[in-house]
Amino acid sequence: MTDYLTPDQFNASDGVGDWRVISDGACAFFRSDSIGASAAFAQAIAALPGMGEPGTAIDLRHDGVTVKLLTQADDWWGPSARDVELARAISTIAREQGLEPDTTGIQSLLIVPGGPDTAAITPFWRAVLGYEPRLDSPEEDLVDAHDRDPAFWFEGMNEPRADGGGAIHIAVWLPFEQAEARVQAALAAGGRLVRDVAPMWWTLADAAGNEADVATTKNRS
Repeated sequence: MTDYLTPDQFNASDGVGDWRVISDGACAFFRSDSIGASAAFAQAIAALPGMGEPGTAIDLRHDGVTVKLLTQADDWWGPSARDVELARAISTIAREQGLEPDTTGIQSLLIVPGGPDTAAITPFWRAVLGYEPRLDSPEEDLVDAHDRDPAFWFEGMNEPRADGGGAIHIAVWLPFEQAEARVQAALAAGGRLVRDVAPMWWTLADAAGNEADVATTKNRS
């Protein structure tokens, strides 16, 4: 049986200091000095038991490799004990091959359409995106079946726009220790604070009223 973990439990596990849980599961970024080094690392970790299962992913670039570990089940999308073991093994291979972990390279993006009746708008977005419902939250989330593009989470609006319509904003998921600095940078760049639900998220708006959440998995179950 898979042992599911909260984000805080994963982050507190021994041997996962290179990793952070964000919206796309447990992620790590390992810097390399060439595309060849990135490819060699990706090939080595791809051979680990469990890599290649749904929810695991390797993104290979010229300056490093991002690895995602996400346990997927009908009732759960999140970290697990399996992911802890994989994370430790991947970090070991990174050290052996001379790749440096860099938690500042960890980030993911979530698109958040809102409306008074989310059930009325979800079918449109599923059709136009070619997405599928997320297994553990099919009424609220749509995901790319090929695990390429940002997920969509549909939020009911208690206070719709003056014309009765909805709105879209984005959520930028970061490691907790980087979030407040990002918020301050956005405020210094002309943004304003709309909602403060720290440490889980801060909602910011630009001068035109477009919103973005800076979000973390801190204190989320």
